Amino acid sequence: MTLRALDLAAPAVRSLSPYIPGKPISELEREYGVTDSIKLASNENPLGPGPSARAAIQAAVGDLGLYPDGNGFALKQALMRHHRCSMESITLGNGSNELLVMIAEAFLTPAVSAVYSQYAFAIYAIATHATGAMKRAAPAHPEGHRMALGHDLDAMYKLVDADTRLVFIANPNNPTGTWLEAEPLRRFIESVPPHVLVVVDEAYRQYASVPNYPDVAEWVAEMPNLIVSRTFSKAYGLAGLRVGYALSSPEVADVLNRVRQAFNVNSLALAAAAAALDDEEHLARTVELNRAGMAQLQAAFARLQLRQYPSACNFLLVDCGKPAGPVYESLLRRGVIVRPVGGYGLPNHLRVTIGTAEQNERMIAGFREILQGS
Repeated sequence: MTLRALDLAAPAVRSLSPYIPGKPISELEREYGVTDSIKLASNENPLGPGPSARAAIQAAVGDLGLYPDGNGFALKQALMRHHRCSMESITLGNGSNELLVMIAEAFLTPAVSAVYSQYAFAIYAIATHATGAMKRAAPAHPEGHRMALGHDLDAMYKLVDADTRLVFIANPNNPTGTWLEAEPLRRFIESVPPHVLVVVDEAYRQYASVPNYPDVAEWVAEMPNLIVSRTFSKAYGLAGLRVGYALSSPEVADVLNRVRQAFNVNSLALAAAAAALDDEEHLARTVELNRAGMAQLQAAFARLQLRQYPSACNFLLVDCGKPAGPVYESLLRRGVIVRPVGGYGLPNHLRVTIGTAEQNERMIAGFREILQGS
């Protein structure tokens, strides 16, 4: 008997293309025979976890034979202090990615729709598609706009109708690095109908030291249709532990917790995240390293005459001016992993993570050699 599993899958799943993450170092070195590689593809913190998080991980190792606290009490207590919110407003996730999927599972059906921007984080479309809901991608700002490729809130608003249940907004946005300022974002959230939930994904907010950038978490108490998702994977350096959280009204959080899997955040992640939240010194070092690295890369790409986009994140989107695949491949052969974004409809672009000064210089040297034909 031959089993055709795809024929047995739900219709929406049969036509779903999986998300492809950035290439890991081990895979590159195994396939290409290179050594001493660097990964600047997945927007990870080059400093890794801070000392407080590392100590908390070590302290939690002895309890690995036990299931984690399914309610995440200690982490929620830390988040309550940090955001001055109630415990009932917090939902924990296995990274903010899981939370975005949970939100789609909880509120989308084949009879409704979700709205997002053309070049927004790929998971919005994937999570929506998996539920069978209608996907509505709004055109992004065009080239020449000061936030080229970024979210056009007016275009997104035009797609909201009686069937819309979710609007996904990344602020700042991955993979473009663009951002929305406080006033237009607030007007948008306040203007959508009450049957629409607005999900503001703030995975990179700690890096966003730009004028008029909002702390959307402060709006949750007054906006019952707002969900804010955040992660410890980026600025807090805990990508390998997978832990994130959502802030919302208690009513929305109650719905999310109905689809949240038991023990979805492991013991090491719970302990490390609670410690990382209070480690302001490590966060400040991270943000300063990113600020200096951003200036380093922006100056270098300007000298190389490569088009780059404004970024409030820990990465830059770069237009190679030609198909980016060969440039990506040539960097791989030099032991440098960056991120092609052809899957986003940007075949000439690469997304490059900001690393340490030495890592940045190695990547810059690779670009220079490739563009000069070496």
